[in-house]
Amino acid sequence: MQRRVVVTGIGIWSCIGQNIQAVRESLSQGRSGIGIAQDRTAYGYRSPLTGIVPRPDLKGLVGRRQREGMSEQAEFAYMASLEAFDMSGIDSQYREQNEIGVIFGNDSSAKAIVQADHIMQHTTDSELIGAGNIFQSMNSTVTMNMSSAFGLRGINLTVSAACASGSHSIGLAYTLIRQGLQDTILCGGAQEVNKYAMSSFDALGAFSNNTENPTRASRPFDRDRDGLVPSGGAAALILEDYDHAVRRGANILAEICGYGFSSNGDAISAASDQGSYIAMTRALSDAAIQADDVDYINAHATSTPQGDMLEAIALDRLFGGKKAYISSTKSMTGHECWMAGASEAVYSIIMMQSGFVAPNINLDNPDEYSARLNIARHRIDTDVNIVLSNSFGFGGTNSAIVMKKVK
Repeated sequence: MQRRVVVTGIGIWSCIGQNIQAVRESLSQGRSGIGIAQDRTAYGYRSPLTGIVPRPDLKGLVGRRQREGMSEQAEFAYMASLEAFDMSGIDSQYREQNEIGVIFGNDSSAKAIVQADHIMQHTTDSELIGAGNIFQSMNSTVTMNMSSAFGLRGINLTVSAACASGSHSIGLAYTLIRQGLQDTILCGGAQEVNKYAMSSFDALGAFSNNTENPTRASRPFDRDRDGLVPSGGAAALILEDYDHAVRRGANILAEICGYGFSSNGDAISAASDQGSYIAMTRALSDAAIQADDVDYINAHATSTPQGDMLEAIALDRLFGGKKAYISSTKSMTGHECWMAGASEAVYSIIMMQSGFVAPNINLDNPDEYSARLNIARHRIDTDVNIVLSNSFGFGGTNSAIVMKKVK
């Protein structure tokens, strides 16, 4: 008999707020966190637009030796995880006495690698790189640091799946707990935001160039969208076996009840309406619900011409004529890349707990495909009991998560 999996804590460090309360206000008000990073222009970017994410000050929270091995995204993840553990009521004593796993989505650690190469090029002396660089530069930088900083002794795994990484981390944690292999897992996603991390994306010409009005640059589903806006930070969720959470008196925020996935098997950068459709239908089937049961869909829509179009086709195929509201919170946050699937799960839980659907801002003129969808263009105050959250990435990796309110 498969176990139920619930969320007992969430944490966030993003461009629209560095804690749950601040993010709740931004989502409710439709407030964008997008701005201009001047250092990107000097570095050679065609578009300096980005989500503005402050670096946390970890002095007094984390020891110097641990800090030396923490990448930018690991710092973000630490702050998000700290908030999630605090909300869940899991303190250091509990972590010491119980096995807790960690699974995070992370698909790059560019800054540490570039900096190490810079030192080698200019000094030809590897000793000057420093002992902490290896722990910053590895793709598993987030999970290794979270395991060490919080004393976690369960599953320790990094999910590398492009922009579906954060969502797959939730799906895998859900699967392990449901099968009885772990009772509690810290999961999420993290994304660095420095200038080194996004230059290859900028080279593709995938970014918006609406520098005159940065907060209106990310325009998911809009006819006049001209590309995505990169962003980052970290999001964390504490997943637990339902009975385990009840026994320790935890406050249950939501239940993870469905996980769907697929791969497009097509060109490496091509999106697919069919791949999206398969992931969504698999998630609904896993949750044992129908399309009509869903109240809200947090769309993957990144504000790219082709990607939004194909997702809109898949959404219309499955949810056309149904009640579910749809919005892309990327209209406010930009595309948070490796963390997006986790952050959007957190955003959806915030909406579920607070009784509203966040708006898809900057949607002035829906294109011919999205015009058929029930997109929330303004905040809608309503009960949100069942949510579907979509995440799709390069290489054709697709993930969809279903969450419901526990009454």
